[in-house]
Amino acid sequence: MALDTTGAAYQLLGAGDIPPAHEVNAEGASPFLLTSDHYGRLLPRSLGDLGVAESELTRHIAWDIGIAGVAERLAEMLDAHLIAQRYSRLVIDCNRPPGAASSIPVISEATTIPRNTGITENEREARRREIFAPYHDRIEAVISGRAHAKRPTVLVSLHSFTPVYAGVARPWHIGTLYHRDTVLPRLLLRHLRAESDLVVGDNEPYAVSDLTDYTIPVHGEARGLVNTGIEIRQDLIADQSGQQQWAERLARIFREIETELKAERLA
Repeated sequence: MALDTTGAAYQLLGAGDIPPAHEVNAEGASPFLLTSDHYGRLLPRSLGDLGVAESELTRHIAWDIGIAGVAERLAEMLDAHLIAQRYSRLVIDCNRPPGAASSIPVISEATTIPRNTGITENEREARRREIFAPYHDRIEAVISGRAHAKRPTVLVSLHSFTPVYAGVARPWHIGTLYHRDTVLPRLLLRHLRAESDLVVGDNEPYAVSDLTDYTIPVHGEARGLVNTGIEIRQDLIADQSGQQQWAERLARIFREIETELKAERLA
């Protein structure tokens, strides 16, 4: 256990806090394994409100608005296993390498996070050990278990993005995110672009890299899995109706892609 500056043991999560990893449909038979790094916006009791107004803690800086509803519905529709992370990315961002400056942000967009300023290495390590590690260890264990059972795994990392960033409107309804592996993104782009009502981003509004991302590089690329990241614009999934519609659309598309991947013996 880490020590604080006084030499006392430092523990982040207490008896009133719940585990970081949340799972849905763990016995699902689908080759798709869904992850959601920014599913929740919980704060450990020991951190209070991080010195941030409640109105800020409901914004995108704290979590991916709407993605929880999409992810859970999609898991059920595909009979897929979902592994999601319950704590706010303001505590520790579970899609950032732990050494990155944005892992525990001092400022997010234009909002200062006072409780993250000047934290000790022991506290930083506690956040990694108690939130980041259990979540990613669970993903790793599930992938390893599926490999041992000779079950195919297609990794899909689910996110949402803001309609406007730094005053600039973003036209995309949905985007695929990838780095080295383009098998699934190529198929997903083709299917999404066949939907006449969509503006589809190719590595937009973000692109995956080893420096800025963790889930796809570590669990997807390093394990040799077919993979993609997905970003859905938040205003489209802010309510249950939008979440249901997008889950239905993605479930239909992924079923079609599963057939194609099986034909290529990749799923």
